[in-house]
Amino acid sequence: MSAVSLLNPKAEIARASHSLAINISAAKGLQEILKSNLGPKGTMKMLVSGSGDIKITKDGNVLLHEMQIQHPTASLIARTATAQDDVTGDGTTSSVLIIAELLKQADNYIGEGLHPRIIVEGFDLARQKALEVLEQVKVPCKVDREVLTQVARSSLQTKVTPELAEHLTGVVVDAVLAIHEEGKPIDLFMVEMMEMMHKTESDTKLVRGLVLDHGSRHPDMPKAVKDAFILTANISLEYEKTEVNSGFFYKSAEEREKLVAAERAFTDEKVKKIIELKKKVCDGNNKGFVLINQKGIDPVSLDLLAAEGIMGMRRAKRRNMERLTLACGGVAVNSVDDLLPENLGHADDVYEHVLGEEKYTYIEGCKNPKSVTILIKAPNKHSMVQIKDAIKDGLKAVVNAIEDKFIVPGAGAFEVAISDALTTYKESVKGKARLGVAAFAEALLVVPKTLAQNAGHDQQSVLVELHDAHVATKKLVGVDLKTGGALCPIEHGILDNYRVKRQIIHSATIIASNLLLVDEIMRAGLSSLKG
Repeated sequence: MSAVSLLNPKAEIARASHSLAINISAAKGLQEILKSNLGPKGTMKMLVSGSGDIKITKDGNVLLHEMQIQHPTASLIARTATAQDDVTGDGTTSSVLIIAELLKQADNYIGEGLHPRIIVEGFDLARQKALEVLEQVKVPCKVDREVLTQVARSSLQTKVTPELAEHLTGVVVDAVLAIHEEGKPIDLFMVEMMEMMHKTESDTKLVRGLVLDHGSRHPDMPKAVKDAFILTANISLEYEKTEVNSGFFYKSAEEREKLVAAERAFTDEKVKKIIELKKKVCDGNNKGFVLINQKGIDPVSLDLLAAEGIMGMRRAKRRNMERLTLACGGVAVNSVDDLLPENLGHADDVYEHVLGEEKYTYIEGCKNPKSVTILIKAPNKHSMVQIKDAIKDGLKAVVNAIEDKFIVPGAGAFEVAISDALTTYKESVKGKARLGVAAFAEALLVVPKTLAQNAGHDQQSVLVELHDAHVATKKLVGVDLKTGGALCPIEHGILDNYRVKRQIIHSATIIASNLLLVDEIMRAGLSSLKG
């Protein structure tokens, strides 16, 4: 390394034991921050930005994204944990805790002179064994509302208060079941999240249809329509300028008037065809007619539509156009030549809701909608953001359970089962690698220990009770956060995602192994040469 020093005298170099100490202290620092957030009894963190914006959360993913982490090793661990959330939707806090604990346990052996490479070999053996145990303990899961409710509740209770989690659980499960079609991948973009700063968090609800963030553009148009036909259109109903630069030369004012009249007649013709369709399907009954157009509708066209009692909305967002046909049925029409009754959708209730200066249009009562809206209500901005983050994780948890077709017992039961299995397995491992297996077994217990600690119980007594119950019953047992004793997670409906646990074992082991094998840290980039 003297060569690097000669080339770059400002290079900062950390050697063997010092570089390991740097990595382990970074992991410990992150662990200390996130430890108190784990589980339903975890505490909240308040993040204050440079501009004074407040965010209150206990979601590990949000914390790691929002915190400004300077330390390179801590930043690496944080990025791994947030990637875990991006892939599976959960497990960020657990991931950080296990990476840090693996490094801490390894440090005990390295301090006694064991080489990091041997510990890494032990970790690798332990990881393979842990994945085998995961395959043994996973429980088959059907697309059953009760099971999916338990999965969603287990995820949401670690993000928000128990009362709010209970309320959101039903919303999340119903949203996923509405858009789920057997044999097709679930597209969560078909669940629209509409925010409304209004009332309280418990007023958040599922709308089996759509909520648009704009209303009709004419005062004489009906504000509410019952039993309505929905025309989803992408037709320009306004005077349009030519796409190329062009000029018109008139001989007289009359010729100009004729051109203006012809342009107007071109647009009016399209409006009249829509009115004809409305008369065709609505005459002789009390049905309403709603036009939702992606392009513009000019004031003259709005007058014509209002005169016929048609509720018209213009400039609808493109993403809503796709959702509209899935929610209400029908086909999105791009030309007036396709205006046929069979291309119309249907909704029982379409009405406008005004909140301050904002207008919202509810489209409800759709038959078998394949796109739904979760209407998030909260009295302030930071509550809104917290609920939105929680709902995203809850939706992902339910989708994971449906797609995996398996679930894993929660409450720390899975970690205790692996720890016990590895303790038995290490006897069959030859050589010093068994110390790596022992370190892995001990490190996984950080999850039940932390769950117990956050609930106000003694870590060691809870662990002893869990091990005794596991040996006695030969069943998976987790931490009962109320009593500090043991419980059967499946009976109590505490269920985790299979893919989350599998990803944690993979990513935590690989990152911890890589950090253990670092024997030199150099800060010798070009920037350190300047000045």
